[in-house]
Amino acid sequence: MGSTRRVPAVLTGLVLLLTATAPATAGESAGSVYEVDTANAAQRTEIAATGVDVLGVRDGTLTFVAGPEQARELRADGFRLQRVGEAPTRVTDAAAPADFPSGDEGYHTYAEVTAELEQATRDHGDITRLSSAGESFEGRPLHVLKISDNAAADEDEPEVLFTCNQHAREHLTTEMCLRIVQRFTDGYGSDATVTGFVDSREIYVIPTVNPDGAEYDISGGQYQGWRKNRQGQGTDVNRNWGHRWGCCGGSSDDSADETFRGTEAFSSLEARAVASFVDSRVVGGAQQITAHIDFHTYSELVLWPYGYTTDDTAEGMSPEQAKRFSDVGTELANSNGYTPQQSSDLYVTDGSINDWMWGEHRILSFTFEMYPADGNGLDGFYPPDEQIGPQTARNDGAVDILLREAGEPG
Repeated sequence: MGSTRRVPAVLTGLVLLLTATAPATAGESAGSVYEVDTANAAQRTEIAATGVDVLGVRDGTLTFVAGPEQARELRADGFRLQRVGEAPTRVTDAAAPADFPSGDEGYHTYAEVTAELEQATRDHGDITRLSSAGESFEGRPLHVLKISDNAAADEDEPEVLFTCNQHAREHLTTEMCLRIVQRFTDGYGSDATVTGFVDSREIYVIPTVNPDGAEYDISGGQYQGWRKNRQGQGTDVNRNWGHRWGCCGGSSDDSADETFRGTEAFSSLEARAVASFVDSRVVGGAQQITAHIDFHTYSELVLWPYGYTTDDTAEGMSPEQAKRFSDVGTELANSNGYTPQQSSDLYVTDGSINDWMWGEHRILSFTFEMYPADGNGLDGFYPPDEQIGPQTARNDGAVDILLREAGEPG
């Protein structure tokens, strides 16, 4: 694995371009990139509910990809859309290449992720155990690495889960999970903070929840701007979780939309597999996983439940519990410079992993929207690989805070 300076041949501004060396393939347009100045979460929710592909929110400006019909519908509803670029033309008949586009080879493909995890278990066999939560739609194992001082045993210690790459194009999140693996294995015995947490916690890391989509996103030697899994027209894995699935206008029932929630809760094999793994950590009637972060990109946010309602409290969320989410979320954000807020303050989502983790298991569950803060549309999903090191290390303190909170009464 080497890292070279990125060659800007794939993305130029807001427009995702075909490279001159890409093979000639059949393709389909994903629509155009638009910006809308929105005053509040209700307006953002109304836009998102049409099934557009929301790219980011910054200073009241919502950036998204919409098809012609969606754009017409939004204009008819009174929204003033500013078209700022074209979405990618996606290849439909190209196999995934051996690596990322030229200049971004520092990112890890699925095969390289697998190799990294296997190497960690060889180098640190006493504190690691590699398993699988199940398989993706295309049959790729969903790797789970356990890190603990006695990894082969199920000890009575607080458990913490880190998940990454639910959305295919968010490759920086996989690097975040690999950073956690590297730090808590290589640092054991020499770093006092790392050693203390490995000795007192059971840490689980799932570096890629959506490996099929991630591999497709780099197919044809170019970025595809792909979000969903590869089941049919694709399901948005983070709208497919079972708590209040499809309840509240926070997802789409149209399989062509980017926020398609699936045909039923847990119809995506990936969400079902990870949920089954979490369910399996109920031991003696008590859920052993007490804290969780799901990493996404981009916008530099720390988000917490609930996403399905704009109310601060709802069924299963007392004022005291809501305050704990806010207090911990604010501390997490203070550690990395992100903005803290309840998920629905951005816009309403239903069927999300955070709502399910808390609603079903009372797991203190957060979403991190990583770097950049403002990504200029689709470009934000593909920061140069030179950013991998600084942007993943940026969350070391936040990871430690969550590991600390895992041992606190909820």
